[in-house]
Amino acid sequence: MVKKGKPRTTQTIILRALLIGFCWCQLTCVSMAAESSSPIKNVLFIVSDDLKASVLGCYGDKICETPNIDRLARAGVVFQRAYCQGTWCAPSRQSFMFSRYRHGGEVNLGQHFRENGWYSARVGKIYHMRVPGDIIAGTDGKDVASSWTERFNSPGQEAHTPGDYACLNLNIFTTELDGRQSTAMPHRMFVSVAYDGSGADQPDHKSATKAIELLRAHKEEPFFLAVGLIRPHYPMVAPRQYFTKYPWQDIPLPKTIANDLDDIPEAGRSNSRSSLNGLDQFPDNQRRMWAAYYASVTFMDDQVGRILDELDRLGLRDSTAIVFTSDHGYHLGEHEFWQKANLHEEVTRVPLIISVPGQASQVTNSIVELVDIFPTLADLAGLDIPAGVQGKSLRPLLNDPQATVKLGALSFNKGTSLRTSRWAYMRYNDQSEELYDMQEDPDQFYNLAQTEAYRGQLKELRAELERRLAALE
Repeated sequence: MVKKGKPRTTQTIILRALLIGFCWCQLTCVSMAAESSSPIKNVLFIVSDDLKASVLGCYGDKICETPNIDRLARAGVVFQRAYCQGTWCAPSRQSFMFSRYRHGGEVNLGQHFRENGWYSARVGKIYHMRVPGDIIAGTDGKDVASSWTERFNSPGQEAHTPGDYACLNLNIFTTELDGRQSTAMPHRMFVSVAYDGSGADQPDHKSATKAIELLRAHKEEPFFLAVGLIRPHYPMVAPRQYFTKYPWQDIPLPKTIANDLDDIPEAGRSNSRSSLNGLDQFPDNQRRMWAAYYASVTFMDDQVGRILDELDRLGLRDSTAIVFTSDHGYHLGEHEFWQKANLHEEVTRVPLIISVPGQASQVTNSIVELVDIFPTLADLAGLDIPAGVQGKSLRPLLNDPQATVKLGALSFNKGTSLRTSRWAYMRYNDQSEELYDMQEDPDQFYNLAQTEAYRGQLKELRAELERRLAALE
């Protein structure tokens, strides 16, 4: 005999429907969470050259136009406190590719993916290449062949590009400089060339075009695609339309203070200073240098946009982890310094954006380092992290931007710097020191290393630096 149940009331029916809906929602959410945490199938790794973080729109710049990097930031995590380990091209790139602070390891990033069955390709400059030398010649520079299934260079004329040539520290401007004369010009770091053209002849445009070709050819297989864009590395060469976006007369120069160098030890002073390279004589040319840097950044940003557009068009965005960064930052007149290769914030701080499928737009102030890229990508791809890797996976920060992965970042140049959430401490090989309270003095104008009130803080940072260095041995 079948027992008769109680008559179903409208309330019972509604409650049951809600319960079924709740359970279905829970199962769906669990399924979606499982899907979003599953290993990614592809990696797109874009590295700019000599790009300071503060020049990008997503890092707060109100002048430079970087719409494509900014839209990537809106689909990923922006790391506000990311720091390089090497402070010029060669050591930095070696460092992040091997995830080693100062010396190369046994396994590099591209090699790790290739040996696990992924197609691994380099386009442009990933390991060190001389700019402009290797770019003009189309040679490999210090590339590490074990990293790649295939590799492609993107040659270009660089400062030999016919156009409006300027050597800003010598106050030379001409439209008639031929290749032989431009080769003889010293201080090419202050050279800009605005020319009439689409940009298709420039190395970064060629790199984006090749990257698009490789995305199309390898869309059906797991790939690790590393694209190295050389702008805004000098010489600042770009089509004229990029220069016209930035009238030099409107460019503000960095804040300066009197006697700024007095409390910076000799080891901490850049060898490229306005008083040494001649730019102190030409304030307007300092503005022109900023305008040319902005033009180069925007041209580079357009190439990033072309690559991202193709990734979307191919339907690969939902399976691809994207990393955008630079090898180090850059001085553009701060403290009268120009270029790189020192331990101050404008050089050690770099842009870092990581976008993974399903990632919401986030900003984190947690300290991270470029050595963390290798283990992060291996972790996201479901690969083992090799024993020799010294960085840490940043995956916890992708899930929770308030998390902490490490308490400080190390950088190296004539000594070592330790950057914590509040303090920037530098100790040079001659034992001279700098100490800055980055909360009160973010521009690093006031060195506190000789100030009695900060003896205790200095002692703590010295001890922490020693601990970190000992852990690397």
